[in-house]
Amino acid sequence: ESPGKEKLDFSDIRGQESLKRAVEIAVSGFHNLLMIGPPGAGKTMVARRIPGIMPALTFDEGLELTKIYSIAGLLSRGDPLIRERPFRSPHHTCSAQALAGGGRNPRPGEITLAHRGVLFLDEMPEFSRRSLEILRQPLEDKVIRISRVYGTYDFPADFMLCAAMNPCPCGHYPDMNRCRCTPAQVMQYLGRISQPLLDRLDLCAEVSPVDFEGLSSGRKGESTQTIRERVICAQDIQRERYKIEGIQFNGELSGAQIEKYCKMEKDARQLLKMAFQNMPFSARAYHRILKVARTIADMEATESIHRHHTEMFVREISKESPEYPQKLLHYEGMPEILYVRGTLPDPRRPAVAIVGARAASPYGRMQAFRYARRLSE
Repeated sequence: ESPGKEKLDFSDIRGQESLKRAVEIAVSGFHNLLMIGPPGAGKTMVARRIPGIMPALTFDEGLELTKIYSIAGLLSRGDPLIRERPFRSPHHTCSAQALAGGGRNPRPGEITLAHRGVLFLDEMPEFSRRSLEILRQPLEDKVIRISRVYGTYDFPADFMLCAAMNPCPCGHYPDMNRCRCTPAQVMQYLGRISQPLLDRLDLCAEVSPVDFEGLSSGRKGESTQTIRERVICAQDIQRERYKIEGIQFNGELSGAQIEKYCKMEKDARQLLKMAFQNMPFSARAYHRILKVARTIADMEATESIHRHHTEMFVREISKESPEYPQKLLHYEGMPEILYVRGTLPDPRRPAVAIVGARAASPYGRMQAFRYARRLSE
């Protein structure tokens, strides 16, 4: 740690185990992450700790970053060598040019300053549409190209995007006792992020408020050092696998490489096949599932993708399972198998089913489940 800099550790975070798990998976495979939850749930607190679980910079990476920060005029006189992975968190009023870089003599913007580290966009829908759309090309190409009259400039942009957003303008949807937003306002707010940009975010994590017991228990979670050690092991496996491919992480896999390296066992393939037939998956979503499942398998040091590696996205629940809603067993014609994303409420408690459009967005389905769960409490 730099002198005088506050040491941030994951053990300081109470609860949020599922979010920590999502962050560990995202860092292990260098996947982009979106966190959705109400204000004060801990999204920013978790994001600021992400660089700590990344492997330390190599000398070559530090030298590369030092050159970038030297051009930007951001080097410290006392210690001019960059030794830690960058964490850039621009304000939502940041202009498109400040993100991308530029000027008469082009200088790197926030995207390039986050190279080899994390670009955190807090309150993502509050950024201008133009600023957000600039992210699409560097997320794909790992470089940002700036064209000017005097020439074209390429700046490196190999960063992990971590974004956070509220579920609605006030932040309390779907808690109708606190949310004062109209349906039109909620839809307009969510529509500020384009689908092509959302398609480039491999993981979407729901962040729920921590209850009183979680805050007051005094129990500490895993430390940053413990999580980092697991991340390093998973990333070492990936670097060894892709050493002839010109990439390092699962998050960088192309379509052809996914077919080559994301080999599934029969049970995993069958589950995804049935889910694909019963849920509105796109080809891009299918590839995202495989890339993240490959990362989970690497975290367990397994060669192929097994069924439980894909169950983070979709699970198969039969009538014999204790998770199958008991109420449905009293009615004729109920499906023998349910395909579920996420988790179901406790089957011993009453629940409310909300039926929506078949082509609802992933976020819409998640919110429908949250609303049902809240009504059942």
